[in-house]
Amino acid sequence: MSEPCISPPMKDDRAMVQAVLERAPGAFERLVVQHKNLVWHMVYRMVQHRDDAEELSQEVFLRVHQKLHQFRYDCALSTWIGTIAFSIATRYLQRKRLPLIEDNDDADGSILERVGDDFDLESANADRQLNAHVAAAIDKLSPIQRTLVTLYHLEETSLLDIAAITNLPEGTVKNYLFRARLKLRQALEKHIGEFA
Repeated sequence: MSEPCISPPMKDDRAMVQAVLERAPGAFERLVVQHKNLVWHMVYRMVQHRDDAEELSQEVFLRVHQKLHQFRYDCALSTWIGTIAFSIATRYLQRKRLPLIEDNDDADGSILERVGDDFDLESANADRQLNAHVAAAIDKLSPIQRTLVTLYHLEETSLLDIAAITNLPEGTVKNYLFRARLKLRQALEKHIGEFA
């Protein structure tokens, strides 16, 4: 949260934060409802254990409640909350001594240069018959790749906001997303029998 946020704040964010800070009835509950999917998707994709993800999601919103007075309106509230969720999930992985980035995530990119990036994750995900296979393929990605795919494709978070949330350079975010999509493509092509 020390890095400045990238996305512009939304005017509704200011009203919501002010309502929570003024302890308006139901204000914090509305904030939670509005952002719970973002937090759940990020945390669960990183830790992959339902009970731990539920506990960590609660921890995220507890931290949001405790630190909301520090929100500077220099970004969207969702970006700020996403930064907190990423930080808490990352610390969980560190405590469990689980790698955020797997060794093969930083592998030589030479093979990647020969593969096109024309795989359309949204089309594959829209096909009901592939949903289970897409989910299984995403679950096999490293925690950072799962998180980036979730933020970019499911939450439709911009690359700049993902970089702010994860404190990774935008180029690194693009690289991890490319590699994650490649792995997903290979897994899904293998499943449906279409080999490149």
